Amino acid sequence: MKIKAFIKNFEQIIPIRQAEDFDNVGLLCGNAEREISGLLIAHDALESVVDEAIEKNFNLILCFHPIIFSGLKSITGKNYVERAVLKALENKIAIYAIHTAFDNDYFGVNYKICEVLSLKNQKILMPKENQLKKLEVYVPVESVEKLKNALFEAGAGNIGFYDECSFSLSGNGTFRPLEGSNPVTGTHNERENAKEVMLSVIFEDYKKHQILFAMKQNHPYEEVAYQLISLENENQYTGLGRFGDLDSEMDEVDFLKFVKEKFNLDVIRHNNLTQKKIRRVGVLGGSGASGIKAAQSAGCDAYLSGDIKYHDFFSAEDKLLLCDIGHFESEQFVTQQLFEILSEKFTTFAVAKTTQKTNPVNYFI
Repeated sequence: MKIKAFIKNFEQIIPIRQAEDFDNVGLLCGNAEREISGLLIAHDALESVVDEAIEKNFNLILCFHPIIFSGLKSITGKNYVERAVLKALENKIAIYAIHTAFDNDYFGVNYKICEVLSLKNQKILMPKENQLKKLEVYVPVESVEKLKNALFEAGAGNIGFYDECSFSLSGNGTFRPLEGSNPVTGTHNERENAKEVMLSVIFEDYKKHQILFAMKQNHPYEEVAYQLISLENENQYTGLGRFGDLDSEMDEVDFLKFVKEKFNLDVIRHNNLTQKKIRRVGVLGGSGASGIKAAQSAGCDAYLSGDIKYHDFFSAEDKLLLCDIGHFESEQFVTQQLFEILSEKFTTFAVAKTTQKTNPVNYFI
């Protein structure tokens, strides 16, 4: 399989366009036309990981964090980023990053954290906004099913754990073909009455081009009457963070011990104990101080994340227990998640997890 074919198939599983705007995801370097000799999964595509790929004769690295985050003005090997990229290029190794595309994925980083904590009634903490669109297209009765199936095939009508969702409304349409037109039905300069259906489907914004292409390719009319409507609805199945409920409430100290055991932690940084029971828990893997207010609004008793700063601990105002378990530690399950996904879906080349430790933070206990 070529790298470009892998990317096309992989992005059907984890859409790269659901990443945050600030992020740098996708194919960061390498020739997409090359055949894959093997794929190495890593949290960070450091030079040591590239060395391992060379040793294994793998030419594709799929990493969580993008090794290239801001622009490179030169690639001379003067820092750890340039050394990794330079070695990858010299050895014809491609690097592909997913980062916040997997953070935002329904079954991504935060889904796994909640699973480890055995949280029930899970929901997205910060659902994506301004992401959903509705297509309303007018089509003759006899062509409805063909067009509907084409739109479904293109990705329209997927709502959570349902697909092929649509709504149809029958009515009468009129049009008058003018000189120069090539109508399927009707006569030039005469008004035509047609029994039509208004077909309505919802889709994520990033699918717009493929859905409009499918519509135009499968609609019988020369000029397609349609409209796109931006919805204010939140996408309840895509977004950062997650929250859910423990089976039974815990004392704060017992909860901290529970988290420490589940994540195999040496230390947890936390704010003042609130002297309240813990039942509802919010999580956000990585740097998650941005989710504190959302966790409060969701009625969370505790919030787990990483990279919480000094003043962020004040922002909870002792209304919920803030637990900084570490950036890497909150994302520690990512490589195993990706390994399970890729091993199942791609069987024509070898897939392996890196043996390299890429967490740069150490603790002296």
